[in-house]
Amino acid sequence: MSQNEIKSEQLAGVVERINAQMDSMSKGQKAIAAYILSNYETAAYMTAAKLGETTGVSESTVVRFSMELGYEGYPHFQKVLQEELKVKLTSVQRLNAASRFTDDASVLKAILQADMDSLKHTYENLDDQSFSKAVNMILEAKKIYIMGLRSSSPLSSFLHFYLTILFDDVRHIHSNSANEVFEQILPIGPGDVMIGISFPRYSTRTIQSMQYAQNRGANVIVITDKADTPMTEHADVALFARSDMASFVDSLTAPLSLINALLVALGMHRKNHIEQSFEALEALWAEYKVYDTGKDRQLPSSETQEDSES
Repeated sequence: MSQNEIKSEQLAGVVERINAQMDSMSKGQKAIAAYILSNYETAAYMTAAKLGETTGVSESTVVRFSMELGYEGYPHFQKVLQEELKVKLTSVQRLNAASRFTDDASVLKAILQADMDSLKHTYENLDDQSFSKAVNMILEAKKIYIMGLRSSSPLSSFLHFYLTILFDDVRHIHSNSANEVFEQILPIGPGDVMIGISFPRYSTRTIQSMQYAQNRGANVIVITDKADTPMTEHADVALFARSDMASFVDSLTAPLSLINALLVALGMHRKNHIEQSFEALEALWAEYKVYDTGKDRQLPSSETQEDSES
């Protein structure tokens, strides 16, 4: 199979490509392939030089290997493999991927750098038109339904918390039980909007709920990591933010930043409404002492401090 033919195979993953060409590979390439197939959660984060050293071949052999599989170079091959891992790896395999870190300091630096890269990638690939369309859909909705399960649950809870200040009828779907989920979204219909949030590994319950909402005539907004996923199949508008896999933890820095932007944009359009809401809330918060203002705390007197020092 030629390189051009491989490039044309849109659905072929890394493992499929390796298996398809294994018989025609050289001895060195087979060593690389065998290592990747057995240790893909580790290999995905190795440099070309490190992978070559581990498999007993040169760095240039690793680069040629990736190009003969149909990728533009080793960085492209590595990026595709990492993307596949986010969807396919089990939690245990994700944990094993953390073996690339050498110590606590390397974890700190690697994770912060990865989050900065995710924000940069999200910023550079913004779709202003889709963002504005999502804002208008939410502004015009009769009822707003929000759904994000498992690791996306903090994102949906955060979005729900602030949307309840902006709008009067916001429903948060927060159950992993299929029956309970569909009971909560049963009334959804034309004029309503469903906001589905999910990142690898994608939640089947969220996908099914978005399909149900679309079939019922509601508008569907999805917040996910990229276009070619099951999450976008039933979406009227898709907003993308990069989410990386940090060992067993899903990095949600960029998705949260995107949600922040969505909330601020909605707030600009609902300024009068939220001013009234905040005035009422501030009165309630003060009455029931929701927040510590410092006024109700009795600071120790100088005499008490002297006694304690003595």
